[in-house]
Amino acid sequence: MNQPTDSNLALAPDEGLSVLILGGSGIISNAVARQAAAAGHRLTLLNRGRTRSTGRPPAPSGARQLLVDVRDRGAVLEALAGESFDVVVTFLGFVPEHVQQDIEIFAGRTQQYIFISSASAYQTPPARLPVTESTPLRNPYWQYSRDKIACEDLLTATYRNSGFPITIVRPSHTYDPTMVPFDGGWTVVDRMLRQLPVIVPGDGTSLWTITHHTDVARALVGLFGQTRALGEAFHITSDEAPTWNELYRTIGRAAGVEPNLLHVPSESIAGMDADLGAALLGDKANSMIFDNSKIRALVPGWHAEVPFAQGAREIVAWHRADPSRQRIDPQMNALFDRIAARYASL
Repeated sequence: MNQPTDSNLALAPDEGLSVLILGGSGIISNAVARQAAAAGHRLTLLNRGRTRSTGRPPAPSGARQLLVDVRDRGAVLEALAGESFDVVVTFLGFVPEHVQQDIEIFAGRTQQYIFISSASAYQTPPARLPVTESTPLRNPYWQYSRDKIACEDLLTATYRNSGFPITIVRPSHTYDPTMVPFDGGWTVVDRMLRQLPVIVPGDGTSLWTITHHTDVARALVGLFGQTRALGEAFHITSDEAPTWNELYRTIGRAAGVEPNLLHVPSESIAGMDADLGAALLGDKANSMIFDNSKIRALVPGWHAEVPFAQGAREIVAWHRADPSRQRIDPQMNALFDRIAARYASL
């Protein structure tokens, strides 16, 4: 396949694009699949078919689904034998080895390869706000973020050296109705309802951008087939950045309760649980506000539409619709109890 040009990516809207999504059952990928289908694109999903276990909607009507483990190179090549796509979107690239396999498989098979990275790859803590796409990538705290940076580095080098048609997208904290956006999930809401201490990192006043999955999906699908997006990176986030105190209280209001918030330094939480601490110090402990001018320039008219107050009601309603969804994590509960026992009296 020739390298992308304006003409061979500018398909007529009524034709749609041939789109392959690696993934499709996740918080963002499920919404992107539904948005792509609604936009008239010809959609293929390659995944292990586990959407049902997540509680999210099944593959959109009319989408072709290939039940393949994306890590099985041979199986992927067999499933895609002789095929090419206008757009390939991967939600399943976490380390450079994953990306290298995709480069080898899709070079010459696609006119746009969209890699889903993470806004946690940006400089942490940021030297200035708002964060733009030119903010340096550096996160010394969280391996997940460093791996995403390494993936981006590999893709950028490949684009420069061979023209592999990349677009990088960096979502920030994105949620859907199935996800309580706190470490511990519904366990935190259950503690609210029982008036147990709810652990809030720091003093709860740092600003945190949180985005509904449908808002991310609309912007991301708007990048499909855009030659101006090739070789570029974009973050896609809401312009709403409440404090953590507000986030917890908004969920509490949706559940009909005023939560009992206990503020604990992030470093202290990290000292009691290294994994939880890495995600806090490498991401959530810092105020994060984003300038979305770049994505708006390519997707005119786009802006995030769903306020977190509405999203919180969706979250609580989804969990209450089926008691089996109200899963309590005993290990997280025990950790919260230990933290509370140590810091509640201070």
